[in-house]
Amino acid sequence: MVDVLMPGFLLRHQVTVEPFLGEGPYGPQYEPPVVVRCLVDEQTRMVRSPTGDEVTSSTTLRARLDTVCPAGSRVTLPEGRVTAVIAALRRDGAGLPTPDHLEVQLQ
Repeated sequence: MVDVLMPGFLLRHQVTVEPFLGEGPYGPQYEPPVVVRCLVDEQTRMVRSPTGDEVTSSTTLRARLDTVCPAGSRVTLPEGRVTAVIAALRRDGAGLPTPDHLEVQLQ
């Protein structure tokens, strides 16, 4: 089976991701910021959080599957707005000719 990566020409935007490490004694802890190429889709919709709660997502990112961006990560969008990751979902066609990617739902 061959993985079909998300084509580079679709990754039109750049965001800064600070992957969430967990809670520390003084609040959330993050890894150093990383610039990620992605496709930004600003659309409001209802999504489920990892805990099963229904929440509103205002933006969805689509990035390569190897992107590290767990729930709770901090993301700075191209216009400068800082937001948090609700959920990151693998969209992997398991060898089918689909663009495999990570769908990141943001607050």
